[in-house]
Amino acid sequence: MAVKIRLARHGAKKRPYYRIVVADSRMPRDGRFIEQVGRYDPIPDPHVIEVDLERVDEWVSKGAEPTNAVSHLIEVARTKAPAPEDKKAKRKAAEVARKEAEAKAAADAEAADDTAGEAE
Repeated sequence: MAVKIRLARHGAKKRPYYRIVVADSRMPRDGRFIEQVGRYDPIPDPHVIEVDLERVDEWVSKGAEPTNAVSHLIEVARTKAPAPEDKKAKRKAAEVARKEAEAKAAADAEAADDTAGEAE
């Protein structure tokens, strides 16, 4: 069985909307598929490209071949998607900043209480 990662067209006439699917190459373009791994909407500006890159990589490792159009969409998605390490680093930096802000607010509140006690 030859497995392809390709586009399945949906939407109305002159309003295309595509799903990125993993399908047997013998199935019709919009027919039965194994798994949906993304979507592509060319109408809005900028175009909407959502691809589950982990699932695509898994299917490619199993021997699935992306079509030319899907290969291009995957490349675009890879350049726009932040690396998982970047997400973790940003999340950790945000957590550290939040803790520092809480500690500063607590210190300011404590200093305010001290000055209020001295003023009396």
